[in-house]
Amino acid sequence: MDDLIHLVNGWSDQQFMKEFGPLFEESAWIAERSAGLRPFGSWEEMMQVMTKQVLDSEYVEKLELLRKHPDLGARISMSTSSVQEQAGAGLDSLTPEQYNELKQLNERYTEQFGFPFILAVKGHTKGSIFDSIRQRLERSEQEEFVTALNEVFKIATIRLQHWMTERAK
Repeated sequence: MDDLIHLVNGWSDQQFMKEFGPLFEESAWIAERSAGLRPFGSWEEMMQVMTKQVLDSEYVEKLELLRKHPDLGARISMSTSSVQEQAGAGLDSLTPEQYNELKQLNERYTEQFGFPFILAVKGHTKGSIFDSIRQRLERSEQEEFVTALNEVFKIATIRLQHWMTERAK
C-alpha cells in the first residue's frame, strides 16, 4: 500500500479528483482542495488533510455536504457507493411498514435539523439504524451537526478502505 500512496502522490490533480472525488458524497471540491497539498506520507494523512478541508470550510459548504447525502432507505437514484452501503445494512429489503417508518423518521429528522440523517451503516443492522435515528432526534442541532459530519468522515474512510482493497487485488 505504501507504493500506492507514492503513485497517488504523482498523479495529476485531475486523476486525483477522479479517483477520490467520490469519497465524499457528490462533493469533489474536497478532493480538489486536497490535491495540491500532496505529497501525503500515508493514507491516514491523506484522510486527515481531506477532513481538514471540510472542517476549515464555511458553514454553508458543510451544510451542503450534509445535504448531498441521500435518506437512508430511500428508493431514489443515488451513488453506487450509497446503494452498496445501504444494501449491506439490509436497507434494500425493508418491509413496507419498515420503509414507511424510516421514511417518517427521515422526514422528521430533516425537518428538525435541516439535513438528512447520516450514518456510516457498515456494521449496522436495520434495528440499530432505527435505534440510532430515534436517539439522535433527541439531540441539539449543534450536537447533531457535529455528529453528522463525523459520520461523513467515517463514510469517506470506509470508501477509501474499499478503494484501496480493490486496487490491491
